Amino acid sequence: MDAIEKLITMAEDELTQYSTEARKIEKLRPKVGLTVPYPQQKSVREQIESSIPTNIFAKIVERDRQMVALPFWGIAGLGLLLGISMHQPLDFAATGIGFYVAFAIQSWGWKLEAKRLIVKTLDFIEEEMSNQT
Repeated sequence: MDAIEKLITMAEDELTQYSTEARKIEKLRPKVGLTVPYPQQKSVREQIESSIPTNIFAKIVERDRQMVALPFWGIAGLGLLLGISMHQPLDFAATGIGFYVAFAIQSWGWKLEAKRLIVKTLDFIEEEMSNQT
């Protein structure tokens, strides 16, 4: 696992904690410092930032991933309900597809949010270092 993947995994772990963004950044700072040496942090930041899509759909998914995935969860639940109640095996396909799409959207949004948190943390570290000198 390379340094970027480790950073994203650490950010995902921080996202599971219920705290403010500033607190998450404070908790990530030492972990980032131990994972990536300071001279390499700028290039890592650029690599992560370049991997974040900038289209409108990606921004919406990053901000409101649950809202975007909600219709697909509904399709999955409705397919399950209709498949069971009407004995329609074909409706179970809607269940599988709905669950897959909803989970994929939420997973993608989670990764985007973790990448954004790492970028903010690296920016904070850079600001701290420039203020010290």
